[in-house]
Amino acid sequence: MTLIAILLGTVAAGVGSVWLAAALGMGVLARFTQHMLSLAAGALLATAFMHLLPEAFESQAGAHELFSLLLGGLVFFFLLDKAELWHHGHEHHHGGGHHGHGHAHAHGHDHAHGHNHDHGHGARSGGWTVLAGDSVHAFGDGILIASAFVADLRLGVVTALAVLAHEVPHHMGDLVVLQQTSGTRRAALVKVSLAGTVTALGGLVGYALLGQLEDWLPYFLVAASSSFVYVALADLIPQLQKRLGLRATVAQIAWLLAGIALVTLVSGMAHGH
Repeated sequence: MTLIAILLGTVAAGVGSVWLAAALGMGVLARFTQHMLSLAAGALLATAFMHLLPEAFESQAGAHELFSLLLGGLVFFFLLDKAELWHHGHEHHHGGGHHGHGHAHAHGHDHAHGHNHDHGHGARSGGWTVLAGDSVHAFGDGILIASAFVADLRLGVVTALAVLAHEVPHHMGDLVVLQQTSGTRRAALVKVSLAGTVTALGGLVGYALLGQLEDWLPYFLVAASSSFVYVALADLIPQLQKRLGLRATVAQIAWLLAGIALVTLVSGMAHGH
């Protein structure tokens, strides 16, 4: 039962996020991009602080060890970002072109894996870098989702949804880059979708490993939490920190709260079953 849930959750998060990104990137739906960023940020923070971390701290693991890992994870992902930006700057010889959507960023889940998002300058270098980054990232997401499902079914559901939500804005950037290198929207969609299926492979590997290493589960959950918190605070929320009118600001806050509420609601429903 757990394995089936892991496969469903990983496929929904890995491939579903790509198709949702494709839908949001088309025509009139493109205006919802900012709302998705707010929703994803709320979902990630709620999943980390209301579900993953409490689950980890209910174990026999020491609080000092878990907090140390959480802090270490945040610093590690910060260093990954810096390394990616430095490499990107030398590769393209851009003095300061690393702001907003134009910067390349690296995200890690459970273990180190980079995720390259070259949202514009650098499409000429080919889409394979993006696909390789997506595949490795998806594999880590799969391990993360598997570890959450092994801990608790409701935790797995909210984690899969959180992964789906935060992958959508990233995949929108990937599709733009790959559409320029592949020539057609359909080819780009197929390539990114195939990379997304690696999430299921990560889920299978995670299930096999965690079955033998259950004592390590709290540490996997904390590492996942540090990833979620870093992505939300260092990547998503800074994109929302811009001067807006009252109506746009209220909408932004509402979507952030909706992300938190969504995670809480899904958790309650899954717990009920």
